[in-house]
Amino acid sequence: MHSSERLKGIDVFVTAVDAGSFTAAAERLNLTNSAVGKSVARLEARLGVRLFERSTRRLGLTDAGQAFYRTCQKVLVELEEAEHVLKAEDLVPAGKLRIDLPATYGRMHVMPALFDFLKAHPAVQPQVSFTDRFIDLVEDGIDVAVRLGGAEAWPAPIGHRFLGRERRIFCCAPSYLARVGAIPDELEALHHVDAVLYRRPDGTPSPWLVQRGDAPVEHFHPQARLEIGSAESWVQAVCQGFGVGQLSTWLVADLLAKGELVRVLPSHAIDGLPLYLLWQRSRQLLPKVDAVLNHLTDRLRARNAE
Repeated sequence: MHSSERLKGIDVFVTAVDAGSFTAAAERLNLTNSAVGKSVARLEARLGVRLFERSTRRLGLTDAGQAFYRTCQKVLVELEEAEHVLKAEDLVPAGKLRIDLPATYGRMHVMPALFDFLKAHPAVQPQVSFTDRFIDLVEDGIDVAVRLGGAEAWPAPIGHRFLGRERRIFCCAPSYLARVGAIPDELEALHHVDAVLYRRPDGTPSPWLVQRGDAPVEHFHPQARLEIGSAESWVQAVCQGFGVGQLSTWLVADLLAKGELVRVLPSHAIDGLPLYLLWQRSRQLLPKVDAVLNHLTDRLRARNAE
């Protein structure tokens, strides 16, 4: 059960911090200086900590005050957004929208879908970031994220939709085949090819995923001809004939269609990472969030099914 006491004084405290003094806060809130001071004092007494470092020259926050201020800001923003949700029936998607995407997949596949969304909803103001690392949507203030890989069970504040799995296939350039000859469609052939591997951010090469019949998926670590830490350059190295790579179909579909790459070991294609759409549940009913979730779900599921 939530006590209403926890909300008392928060607006006065945040206004005092934003205004820089109790006097300025009192003017903004149409209160007396004494009322502002007493409200903050009651809040400090209830929390059992000092929030402000008071001096004759300035009003500064303690470390505890800084932490509490950040939390209170988030609470007040969410309360404001909750009010917008209640009034949202006649609202069009509008306002700032923070979106985080995996670097290469985001540039290749999410941004084209997002551009179409923005043309249809010009009042939305996106702030798009790209990262392949784990992020905390709540802590980092992200409204919507697309992720390749991740947990099967997400934290309670995070909504998620499974959009499918990538498909990993073995590829090489026609020039490589012309040089080394046909590659048998059997896993043992992987011991004898030149391997072009993706180098992960932690400095280790990403292994190939292989499966023998119904056995569990194995990690196969070939001797690398090249290790490259950029997905685009990694694909280009394979296109340039340096060897064989195990690549995701979303990364190389166009190159296969153009004949710049060819598939090898076709019977050993395998499922790779899952694709998820994530969002903060507390913001789901905001028109801008709901609209972009539906748009990206339709576009990315369709793309993943190709």
